[in-house]
Amino acid sequence: RRAVSTETSAQPGLFAMTLKYEDPPKICCLGAGYVGGPTMTVMAKKCPEIKVTVCDLNERRIAAWNSSALPIYEPGLQEVVEEARGRNLFFSTDIESAIRECTIIFVSVPTPTKKSGIGAGEAADLTYWELAARQIAAVCNASENKMPKIIVEKSTVPVKTADAMAAVMAAACKGTDFQVLSNPEFLAEGTAIDDLFKPDRVLVGGPQTPQGLAAIECLANVYRKWVPTERVLTTNLWSAELSKLTANAFLAQRISSINSISALCEVTGADVSEVGHAIGVDSRIGPKFLKASVGFGGSCFQKDILNLVYLCRSFGLPEVAEYWHQVIVMNDWQKRRFANAMVATMFNTVSGKRIAILGFAFKKDTGDTRESPAIDVCKALSEERAKLAIYDPKVSREQYYEDLGKEAMEKIEIDEDPYVACAGAHAIAVITEWDVFKTLDYQKIFNSMSKPAFIFDGRNILDHRKLSEIGFTVWAVGKCMKKVLDTEGSPSP
Repeated sequence: RRAVSTETSAQPGLFAMTLKYEDPPKICCLGAGYVGGPTMTVMAKKCPEIKVTVCDLNERRIAAWNSSALPIYEPGLQEVVEEARGRNLFFSTDIESAIRECTIIFVSVPTPTKKSGIGAGEAADLTYWELAARQIAAVCNASENKMPKIIVEKSTVPVKTADAMAAVMAAACKGTDFQVLSNPEFLAEGTAIDDLFKPDRVLVGGPQTPQGLAAIECLANVYRKWVPTERVLTTNLWSAELSKLTANAFLAQRISSINSISALCEVTGADVSEVGHAIGVDSRIGPKFLKASVGFGGSCFQKDILNLVYLCRSFGLPEVAEYWHQVIVMNDWQKRRFANAMVATMFNTVSGKRIAILGFAFKKDTGDTRESPAIDVCKALSEERAKLAIYDPKVSREQYYEDLGKEAMEKIEIDEDPYVACAGAHAIAVITEWDVFKTLDYQKIFNSMSKPAFIFDGRNILDHRKLSEIGFTVWAVGKCMKKVLDTEGSPSP
């Protein structure tokens, strides 16, 4: 193992006066959640010569990462963990040792929206981020080895957070050179492993100083071991930080845009799926994120847009803030609209009626329920005194309690079989686009339900004409159902 300069032939002499980083560098990540765990796992698989340690204070979470029952579900993750774990991938609660021995320290801790104080409801809460910075500084101060460190923002943070961390480190850390970089994640849950194996781009931002550029090259070279060089983008710190917020804002904006059109389609007789396809074949627009639904969820979209709104207001840009805030307003309206449509269609009352909720995760192929539309729909229906029976193939019973509250859960049934959830129900609401819901025996389900039997497709994944032929009263987002059924053909006699 040797310490080397990151000087490259393309930029001769640029790093001649910089401190040298260990090559290959040891890497650790503070935070073993949805971002830190999968990211470090793939990095360990692709870089077998690099020791990668994932740290967390939560002993149960680390124990799960070291077991056959991982704490998160992601297609392909289990196989990659089992290949690298114990070879060059380690999961540990010993955070101090990891900080002490590693050159590159990723910080992937929660940055939730503030619930109180200045910026409540919009600004990011950086409490965990600052605590991580202070712990890194304390360990470095106590260590005899003063090798230079690279601290990497992996959490989604506001613009200029790196400056704040640098200020904390400068005041608290003596004798150790550190460079703070931004390396935002662009993962989509359900496809995270594929996203990490073949990313559209890897973004590394840092100080535009000789040592900062050396740090950028050190981290970029790790990614270049499996990511083509042209896809490893380097920028200044602020561009990297803002790019993450902007990317999520643009994606969420597309969803809210097509959802707004879905309401217009329902009252005009247009079909939102046809409209989405027609505009998506335009190469300037593209087809992704143009499927109407009950609304977007997940840990990032709402949080990041609210953060962007807060930043704009803080910098005196109220018009820009209001523009982006409307994306959230539309999403909240779409969720309320779905629940209201259910009540209105079922003769303006769901009181005492059993409703089967199919899907609770915010999207398929994940057990993550953060900001899931299902939470809002279930709460709205519960307020109308409906009796809910919920089925999701990956969400744990504990997660339902966390999202809906103990009091509400006393009146809600959680089922491990979709047929059980639907039996005796007056209505079915498809909230998550799990593939399994497409292949259920809906004739069997219809026979077991109270009549009239309603089905509300919040993802447009079902065969609506076939459901109507079976006998269901069908409602689908963005479709005038009478128009659709008339167009597709009347039920067979």
